[in-house]
Amino acid sequence: MITLRRSAERGHSNIGWLDSYFSFSFAGYYDPKFMGFRSLRVINDDRIQPAQGFGPHAHRDMEIITYMVEGKLKHRDSMGEQHVLGPNEVQTMSAGTGIVHSEFNASETEPSHSIQIWIEPSEEDVTPSYQQIAFDAAEKKGRLRLLAAPAGGATVIHQDAKLYVSELGVKENVDHTLEPARHAWVQVVRGDVVLNGQTLNEGDGAAVTEETKLSFAGAAPAGGEFLLFDLA
Repeated sequence: MITLRRSAERGHSNIGWLDSYFSFSFAGYYDPKFMGFRSLRVINDDRIQPAQGFGPHAHRDMEIITYMVEGKLKHRDSMGEQHVLGPNEVQTMSAGTGIVHSEFNASETEPSHSIQIWIEPSEEDVTPSYQQIAFDAAEKKGRLRLLAAPAGGATVIHQDAKLYVSELGVKENVDHTLEPARHAWVQVVRGDVVLNGQTLNEGDGAAVTEETKLSFAGAAPAGGEFLLFDLA
């Protein structure tokens, strides 16, 4: 079964420097029907104005993943990490016992576009950690590129979940098999994608249950890029 979450139905907040869409309840947006999906708790589609951002704030017991779509973000945290995150990069923080960080658009002139993801951990009070990886754009074209997983080949998270990204041209295809009792969430980052015969447009999401095979194709006019969460 595939249940669509259309872009226009998401929560929305525009406070000038930050324009955000919320797939699930977050901050001032609350919908009891959309509190998360499995261990996936937050998908925020954020556009930040130049030189603006989130000042220091705390997190605890959450796996926090940031995927850059356009522009760059400057990260600082209480562990002493200071980094700039750009396109075709992913950043993962395990907040664990507690972490304070800030995120600002690293450009004085260009806006940034990022997807922030929160996944509930399978264990509490882990030691906080920071990871960041970059990959060649070709690694996601026409294939699924692993970004986060419990172990190996990507940033490591404390949950039985895997996050992939893929970019498909028009009529380009990729498949993914879900093991028994697994679930999936699909989030279109940009463009248009067909999932098992259903068209998803930019910003659309889809909850997947009781399916074993997911077939993706890039849709006209220019294909699309999407995130795939394989969840317990």
